Amino acid sequence: MTASLKKTLKTVLPIAFGLFLVWYSYNSTSAEDRKQIIFYIKEADLFWVGISLMMGVLSHVSRAIRWNYLLEPLGYKPKIINNILIILTSYFANLGIPRSGEILRATALTTYEDVPFEKGFGTIVTERVIDLIMLLLIIVVTFFLQTDIIIEFFKNKGFNLTKILILLGGAGVAALAFFYFIKKSTHPFLVKIKDFVTGLLQGVTSIFKMKNKWPFIFHTLFIWSVYVGMFWVIKFTVPETIDLSISQLLVAFIFGAFAMTATNGGIGLYPIVVSSALAIFGISSVSGDAFGWIMWISQTLLVVVFGAISFLLLPLLKRTK
Repeated sequence: MTASLKKTLKTVLPIAFGLFLVWYSYNSTSAEDRKQIIFYIKEADLFWVGISLMMGVLSHVSRAIRWNYLLEPLGYKPKIINNILIILTSYFANLGIPRSGEILRATALTTYEDVPFEKGFGTIVTERVIDLIMLLLIIVVTFFLQTDIIIEFFKNKGFNLTKILILLGGAGVAALAFFYFIKKSTHPFLVKIKDFVTGLLQGVTSIFKMKNKWPFIFHTLFIWSVYVGMFWVIKFTVPETIDLSISQLLVAFIFGAFAMTATNGGIGLYPIVVSSALAIFGISSVSGDAFGWIMWISQTLLVVVFGAISFLLLPLLKRTK
């Protein structure tokens, strides 16, 4: 398989998979259910949708400010407005080509702020590692808050507590064995993996050595609090989800977070997995689908509109400068 074909498949397959899921979701619901879902979407309280969108904007601004805390030790301090526009443009690009946003983001930082590509990209990788750690923390917290429900869900799928513990234990042992093997191996490919993991760990620990570590930690907590908040307020747009607790919604939030990485911006998959997660708490598929679609449509429109505007504004600001 040629490199160009691989690149094409990486671009086309996630989009095709997402569109297939949209088709599947449409055809797996009855005409009456589709009518009800569309009704919920049309009648969604725009006040709460607007609050969710505002939170989304605040998360982008906070991420732009936090980015400078990683760049300052390297000797660079881009304009916050440029950071915001670059971040929005990168999210917009990710909707079309998976993971292209990170490359575009580092390239744009080089073009508009003269930050060397490898240094800018290094800070982006560090950001992604921090975001992964935050997501894992939310997963752990959610597990402890909803232990009984989660265990019951796995039991219904044919897993009892003993099997779950064995599975988790086996996964832990396999992970330790894998890391030990990598640490001792001299194979060139495994050495590259070891160097990559070491670099990531160094990037994470460097946060605690930076001058503005507390502002950085504050913005990290703020960003993820806002992510949860923008998901939480959407519950007020669907009657059946209004009484859901924050811990119950966190389960659906986690499902949705993983869906966002599986297809371009979660197209097709996001509403399905969010609805499936809400079903654990007795929410009907109609209300769950409506919740997922309202959340996905509103945030995707935010990225499309502001991302397109940012894409057009960046060259104009450079020309003005």
